[in-house]
Amino acid sequence: MSSSISPTSTTPSAGSTITSTGIGSGLDITGIVASLTQAFGAAQTTQLTNQQNTLDAQVSAYGSFTSALDTLQLSLNALKTPSQLAGFDATVGDKTVASATTSSSAVAGNYTLEVDNLATAATLTSAPVVGTGTSVGTGTLTIKVGGASTNISIDSTDNTLSGIAAAINSAANNPGVTASVITASDGQRLVLSGTATGAGNGITVTQSGGDGGLASLVYDPANGITKLADTQDAADANFKINGFAATSSSNLVSTALTGVTINLLGKTADGATTTLSVTPDTSTAQSNIDKFVTALNGVVTSIQSLTGYDPSSNTAGPLNGNATLQSFQNQLQKLLGQLVPGGTGGITNLTNIGITANADGSYSVDDTKLGNALSANLAGVGNLLGSGNGIITQLSSLLNGYTKPGGLLATINQGLQNSLSSVANQQDALAAQLATYSATLTAEYNAMDAAVAQLKQTQTFLNAEFNPQANAASGTSTTNTSLGSGNLSV
Repeated sequence: MSSSISPTSTTPSAGSTITSTGIGSGLDITGIVASLTQAFGAAQTTQLTNQQNTLDAQVSAYGSFTSALDTLQLSLNALKTPSQLAGFDATVGDKTVASATTSSSAVAGNYTLEVDNLATAATLTSAPVVGTGTSVGTGTLTIKVGGASTNISIDSTDNTLSGIAAAINSAANNPGVTASVITASDGQRLVLSGTATGAGNGITVTQSGGDGGLASLVYDPANGITKLADTQDAADANFKINGFAATSSSNLVSTALTGVTINLLGKTADGATTTLSVTPDTSTAQSNIDKFVTALNGVVTSIQSLTGYDPSSNTAGPLNGNATLQSFQNQLQKLLGQLVPGGTGGITNLTNIGITANADGSYSVDDTKLGNALSANLAGVGNLLGSGNGIITQLSSLLNGYTKPGGLLATINQGLQNSLSSVANQQDALAAQLATYSATLTAEYNAMDAAVAQLKQTQTFLNAEFNPQANAASGTSTTNTSLGSGNLSV
């Protein structure tokens, strides 16, 4: 019985074949095919890789530029509205009478303030009860504050003053009352205190049911029952601004002056007034303008970095020569250098407020000159920046055209993404083409390998037939020769 092993395969068991290329010819067919396949696709692979790297660099560069524009756009918000360019400080002459804060809608001015009385919350106090555990009574207390009320059930487990106080404080629908117990030499007293000031927040207490003992805690002046003492009325604050009377249910008054919140702290002496001054806070405006110039320089630096060329390293930026960035830079320089008509007090361009262009394209701020302009002519600075044709207004419009959804930069980015998708598709197609090419070469080399193995087998057979003495002298049997050439005979 005899069997054979193909030069391109081994047969470890009946019915199975494992391909092993190059046995017949002795060639590294796998390595040869890999090298030929790589060489075949090298030019296209390099071209597509270079295209992908270039596109990736451009996407990143435009992302960096967009980020710089977004930062600049954000810095404009505080400068767009002339009336809100500066913050405001509010100062009260007598700090024991009131304090004040401002919002962006405040208006500069000087006022007189007179406080007749502060807003107060109601306080009711019971008659003294001797003994800490003395029962007051059972039933239902109904407590009402303004338009809110709640019913509190009192039974034998909480019918003392301390028990009643705890029941009031823990009531789920407490209308705005806290209860406490004062212990004095003549006994204990229940104190009910309103949590909200103002005349509309008076407290009434009625009782029903039970043993009737809760009647000692009733305060219902509308019906002439006042078992609790009115130790402090619920009252509105009464004050005057510039001599004009006003009231407030709270001591925190936000409706008397536009953009100003007054915190009333105490009353003025009879017939006396104190001052309330609202003045521009130019430090806020100066800080916001400094932030704008910093963001502006960020854009300039971004453009220079992305479009520049470094002769020392022969390296160009990823957007070198880019028309989009060059166009934006030209528009920006023109806008920032223009005169704004209608300027007041000699403020018609950025130079008038201390903002100048440097030789390297960046901008700097003379803080002294800016501060003087803000102090002397805040309205003029606001008009230069935030009026209808102000520099900040125009710059915001320019930036919006580039950065808005569907704007120029979004359109460019979409085009780059489409190009990247196209390159990826070409890379996939090339990979498939190279796989086919590799498979074809492998099949051809395997066929050659099999042919060489067959020739070797024939050579071995002929040597055995026509020169047996040489084979015997060499000590090599026909079987061993056949094995070396890829054939095994048994």
